[in-house]
Amino acid sequence: MNSLILMIAVAIAIRSFAAARLDRWNLGAPVITVAAGVVIGLVNENSIAIALNTEAMLYLAEIILAVLLFVDATEVRAGRLWGTAPGLAARVLLLAMPLSLVAAMLLGWWLFPGLPWPVLLLLAGVVVPIDFAPAERVVRDRGLSMRVRSVLNVEGGYNDGIISPLFLFALILAGDQTQQRSPLDALATVLPFALKALGVGLLFGAVLALLLSAAHRAGWLTEQSGRIVVLLVPLLTYTATVAVDGNGFVASFICGVTFRYVHRLAKSRQLHRSPNGRELMRAGVLDEDFRLLEDFTTLLTMTLWFVVGVSAVLVFSFGLTWQVVLFCLAALTVVRVLPVQLSLTGSSLSPRERLLVGVLGPRGTTSVVFGLLAFNRLPEGPVADTILAVTVACVLGSVLLHGIGAAPAVRWLTPAKKS
Repeated sequence: MNSLILMIAVAIAIRSFAAARLDRWNLGAPVITVAAGVVIGLVNENSIAIALNTEAMLYLAEIILAVLLFVDATEVRAGRLWGTAPGLAARVLLLAMPLSLVAAMLLGWWLFPGLPWPVLLLLAGVVVPIDFAPAERVVRDRGLSMRVRSVLNVEGGYNDGIISPLFLFALILAGDQTQQRSPLDALATVLPFALKALGVGLLFGAVLALLLSAAHRAGWLTEQSGRIVVLLVPLLTYTATVAVDGNGFVASFICGVTFRYVHRLAKSRQLHRSPNGRELMRAGVLDEDFRLLEDFTTLLTMTLWFVVGVSAVLVFSFGLTWQVVLFCLAALTVVRVLPVQLSLTGSSLSPRERLLVGVLGPRGTTSVVFGLLAFNRLPEGPVADTILAVTVACVLGSVLLHGIGAAPAVRWLTPAKKS
């Protein structure tokens, strides 16, 4: 484990030293750290499965998911819970995403006929949520209209939080070999966890945001200590929720939504009272407390990309079947594009904008963490191996498809501005 940590640190350090140069060459963090993981995986091929299927890796994946859910929920821009186009975001989240889940399950039923429906739901939960880590500059591309960027931003922030309860429900059904659980039994387990998570998330999000604001006004905080408090919020929320037998992932997501809203509201009021408040808001002071959390999340994300590279060696060692390849290719294209097109039919978006929303759906850290959780919690065997193979193939395919192809797609589908 120490050698693995050392290799991860070396890979991230090398990427960080040359970040500006590599970005100009379109070699982002995913490409570099995945390549480093592949190299290390080839050198230590015999010990990969043991390293991935450990309690330490399971706990690490859980903590990372809790932090990512919190961060995604806080990154919705424009200071609004549903962005600048709430109706469009609701269509994508509440219509397109369920349709994509159903389509992925039906496709999995056809390609993997021996898998039970809870495992098919796990596979759908891995491949459907979008995450902009492989193509992080896309959602900030000024070539996209404000509405398209807002819809993608809201979807990327909220879809993993919405899917995580379904994913954990399927995991309970798929992973328990000691007793047969019916869906009602699983729901009886999940619902109390979710209700506790809802209460803890709302409480911690609101109280910690208000305490942070009060400490700022009283002059008790330094800029550094404020950033440290924000970094600790998802960790406190997750651990406190687990301690009362709640769903820590749902709590982290709810806490992120609540914390961001209360924090921005309190800080905006404080800035409006100051003579240069407008200038400070334009300078990004509202987001100052989140800087350390953003850097920490970047570090966690690069660690996950390294794990993807290591996992890829294991997946290719036991063979990548055509069913897995076809499933992932369809998940990255038609399984997303068609439901998005259907959900946005009749909306104010133009046909090109609707196609862009569907095409620009990279898969990243959320898929990796969901896949690792399933691989660790399910019994060793073909089911766990299939989920790991789908996770690696889908994420690597997205790195190639969206990391390289997103910018040309934006240029092709975005009408040229008239001079």
